[in-house]
Amino acid sequence: MVMAVLAAGLGMLFVPSLAFAQSAAPSPESIAVDTVWVMLAAFLVFFMQAGFFTLEIGFTRAKNAGHIAWKILVNMSISAIVFWAVGFAIAFGSGSGFAGSGGWFMNVAPDKLNSVFSSLAYSNVPISAKFMFEFAFAAVSLAIVWGALLERTKMIVYFVFAVVFTAFIYPVVGHWIWGGGWLSQLGMQDFAGSTVVHLLGATSAFVGTLALGPRIGKYSRDGKPKPIPGHSMPLALLGVIILWLGWFGFNPGSTLNAMDLSFASIALVTNMAAAAGVLSAMIMAWILMGKPDIGMTANGAIAALVAITAGSGYVEPWAALIIGGVAGALMVVMVLAIDRIRIDDPIGALSCHGISGIWGTLATGLFAAPGIVARLKVGRPGLVYGGGFHQLGVQALGIAAVFVFVLVTSGVVFYGLKALVGIRLSPEQELAGSDFAEHGMWGYPEHFVGPDDGTDGTALADRLVNVPPVERGPEPAEA
Repeated sequence: MVMAVLAAGLGMLFVPSLAFAQSAAPSPESIAVDTVWVMLAAFLVFFMQAGFFTLEIGFTRAKNAGHIAWKILVNMSISAIVFWAVGFAIAFGSGSGFAGSGGWFMNVAPDKLNSVFSSLAYSNVPISAKFMFEFAFAAVSLAIVWGALLERTKMIVYFVFAVVFTAFIYPVVGHWIWGGGWLSQLGMQDFAGSTVVHLLGATSAFVGTLALGPRIGKYSRDGKPKPIPGHSMPLALLGVIILWLGWFGFNPGSTLNAMDLSFASIALVTNMAAAAGVLSAMIMAWILMGKPDIGMTANGAIAALVAITAGSGYVEPWAALIIGGVAGALMVVMVLAIDRIRIDDPIGALSCHGISGIWGTLATGLFAAPGIVARLKVGRPGLVYGGGFHQLGVQALGIAAVFVFVLVTSGVVFYGLKALVGIRLSPEQELAGSDFAEHGMWGYPEHFVGPDDGTDGTALADRLVNVPPVERGPEPAEA
């Protein structure tokens, strides 16, 4: 079955994309209602950036806080411009099964919009509303990449990778699954992006962590992981709450309409999964670590939300509890396992977004409800409903194809930059912190600047960089 699906997929890869059927002309009132909802959802997804930077700042050390907030702002801005110019056309423009090839700079005559962006023609909201929603998704996927690379990455990497990611890597995968591409034609079910957004971002993050190596002091000389506590658990948990709120735009907003009222049930499913993820992660952490770890409990919500993202438009609430519960428990296991194999992931992004993205995408092939599938006309019912293994095979193929594509393309960028200009801060810069090393200032100056530091913090920098090697742990692979 899987080989048959693979053969069909390869046959579709470079054939023209299929146009989506359109319904009868809607009333102006219904268009207005749909547009308000899509824009509100876009704003909620946009606000998830605040959740990312509070989560990341809380899970890392205070000497990097300002840099992390700066990084979020700059990459969001790069995403907005590059996705408008290039990415949106590749992701949603009509073209081949591999990529879209029309609609650059969104410069399309009004009467041609539905033919150029045929994959989005099922929604009657203005193209500007569609763009705002989809840009917010691209920015979220890019934000995921940096979570695993915190506290040791040169700022040049942010600029270069952000352009390549939003111009090519993310749009190509988006086209495959959402833009009428070859996986869409096979019927892959990824309602709001467990694979398109989360697995994609986590795979790029995985490549980046391998290229960078672990932070100084993360592993002892015998290779055992050492904790590097974040400076504010309350701030990290505030980030989780903001992200949870943003997910009510992320998943329900992917309907791109409000009139059929399905967004309400999608919100319910999303919430049920997140709640199950929190509790299962807490219990699993309690079992494995002896205490209900605060960070693990918080990440349980993120893992569950990632997992339910693919199936949120396809599954019933009871299945959401299973999907979210498994995701939360699995996240704890995988965070500990990844740490032990010397992959340094400061916020657990690889587990929360990568492993949970894989699980959620496969789970849709298990739990997709027949009635919902029939209404949406995407793929087939899940295995537990007697739908057979076909849909599960399509989901697995999609995961494998996206992982390999992103692994290769991200590897070219990260390892190319590593060879050309270097991607890691020097040991002295890393110990001083990204705030001072990259910006000459601190996010929390009162924590660092004392009466003996002068006005430029030079004395403090000297104290930080002159740390005996025995306190630093092994040197990173790249200076």
